[in-house]
Amino acid sequence: MSEPEQLSLGAVIRDARKERGWSQTALGEKSGVSRPTIARVESDSDVTTATLAKIAEALGLTLELKGRG
Repeated sequence: MSEPEQLSLGAVIRDARKERGWSQTALGEKSGVSRPTIARVESDSDVTTATLAKIAEALGLTLELKGRG
């Protein structure tokens, strides 16, 4: 049995936004992050943890960091 397909962080954010019926602009307004930044996050460009935290909070998601070992 194969591992479940893992979505990129950007895909998770995009899917959560679309599930709520929000545009990138709406998510930006709710999170205090600009629409161009939302677009960069969804395309898996570099993003700060502070920005991710704002977006996750607006979407009702949690961030979890795990060690590699």
